[in-house]
Amino acid sequence: MLEDCDASNRPVSVQQPHFKVFPEFVGASYMRRYELFCRKLVLERHYTASSFITSSISEGIEGVYATPSDDLSVERFARTLIGHISTFV
Repeated sequence: MLEDCDASNRPVSVQQPHFKVFPEFVGASYMRRYELFCRKLVLERHYTASSFITSSISEGIEGVYATPSDDLSVERFARTLIGHISTFV
């Protein structure tokens, strides 16, 4: 989960003193970086599923959230988790 605010939506610069940053992260906002990272974890098979949601500070307290990408939705994550659990029951 990431706060949906100006700071998380604004492109940020990168520093590369010790290693190269993936090209897709250069000039991307924190929100875009979180989305790319979660997706990369699944595509590279480090995780079976991942979820990424955002919410504003004013609406989050009421449980209001957004899913920037359908493939990283809470529902999809939950279905995958339930599928894994059902194999052990």
